[in-house]
Amino acid sequence: MPGEIVLLRHGETEWSRSGQHTGRTDLPLTEHGERQARSLADRFAAQPPVLVVASPRQRALRTAELAGLTIGRIDDDLVEWDYGDLEGLTTSTIRETYPGWTIWGGPVPGGEAIDEVAARATRVLQSVEPALERGDVVLVGHGHALRVLTACWLGLDPHAGELFVLDAGSVSLLGHEREARVLKGLNRPPE
Repeated sequence: MPGEIVLLRHGETEWSRSGQHTGRTDLPLTEHGERQARSLADRFAAQPPVLVVASPRQRALRTAELAGLTIGRIDDDLVEWDYGDLEGLTTSTIRETYPGWTIWGGPVPGGEAIDEVAARATRVLQSVEPALERGDVVLVGHGHALRVLTACWLGLDPHAGELFVLDAGSVSLLGHEREARVLKGLNRPPE
């Protein structure tokens, strides 16, 4: 397939800066987050994607807009992991109740299990695969969910998402080497 999947994590928000888990809470970008998104415009102008799919959260939609992308579809399956009762908390705060906690293996009371996040990621990948025959596809979303999506693309257990880092405003590339699905670039900062 000639196309690549370009993963674009939304720009910085107040909670991404502070380390608070942000799933359902619909926060705007900070000024820095807006600058991150604008800095991507040249990259996408040089090689426009054939399809842009975005999470419905304003931080993802605004990132796409400022990056000069035309959203072809908004997909609820691209929303961030639902952290349930842990929404808005930092990892250090969560560890006061659950020592050693990580999103990858700890409890998420009132939220999503990793298999549910992986099922959403798989649906997104299946839905964009036909467009890859025509060119690049951009997915604008969120850190943890895109990390799970990366693991799913590579045929790994969804827990392998803990091995990838996606900073706010970063770009990653998923593609092929011959028939094999590969990771072509990870966590590239905005230019």
